[in-house]
Amino acid sequence: MRDSRALIAAGAALWLLAAAPARAQQAAAPAPPAAGAASTDAAALAKQLSNPISSLVSVPFQSNWDFGVGPEEKERYLLNFQPVMPFSLNDDWNLIARVIVPMLSQPALAPGAQPTFGISDIVTSMFLSPAKPGAFIWGVGPAFRLPATSDPFLGSGRWGAGPTAVILKQSGPLTYGALVNHIWSYGGDSSRADVNSTFLQPFFSYGTRSGYTFTLQTEAVANWEAASGEQWTVPLLFLASKVARLGKRPISFAFGAGPYLEKPDGGPEWKLRAAVTLLFPK
Repeated sequence: MRDSRALIAAGAALWLLAAAPARAQQAAAPAPPAAGAASTDAAALAKQLSNPISSLVSVPFQSNWDFGVGPEEKERYLLNFQPVMPFSLNDDWNLIARVIVPMLSQPALAPGAQPTFGISDIVTSMFLSPAKPGAFIWGVGPAFRLPATSDPFLGSGRWGAGPTAVILKQSGPLTYGALVNHIWSYGGDSSRADVNSTFLQPFFSYGTRSGYTFTLQTEAVANWEAASGEQWTVPLLFLASKVARLGKRPISFAFGAGPYLEKPDGGPEWKLRAAVTLLFPK
């Protein structure tokens, strides 16, 4: 029953993705820009991508490789499918839905354990944000954690919810701010450990007129149920991305890497990332 509910939730998230371009944009696909406008168009799209709650529909496929995982210090692969779907509620407010569906392949995490592969916990966040922000862009709302597996090495087995918020400022080529959420478990497999976790993502990026963006960020996770000294996982990432066109469709390519500044026992030493993001501008 628990797996059925998770599959239904995942199906609903995918249905939202399919409906988002039509419902969120309500406009025909734009014609390819003239050659003289290509750089301006790419820079504008790159700037929107730097804003986690912009009005741009985007569909990232983000590949992550973590190195030095587990007792044998092997490689872990994580593919995040994470569509961002903005909806206009009225002239004053937007609702932005962000879904993260992780596919995980990892080595044995304990002596005698087996490697695992499958869908990990799905996280859905909803941000209510002003359609006409002032000096700072912000959004607040709920975040939900949906258990998509009963495998204890892939997911928590617990339903969870909590608050999420983002605040940022865009000034010329610079974008800087932070995204945060905190999730507590409220249901699911009662024999599994409680979920009490914080996600914190401060970010700083610089965009160029040709559509390149250079970003420095962390994606810190705190597991408050873990023992002292084992609570924080903090990767520091240096990323470079470029908005281009694949035929008529704008697309973004991103690459990056960085070390883990803090990790629990058996955690990775460093991370490599590559991402392709499909863009659906108005």
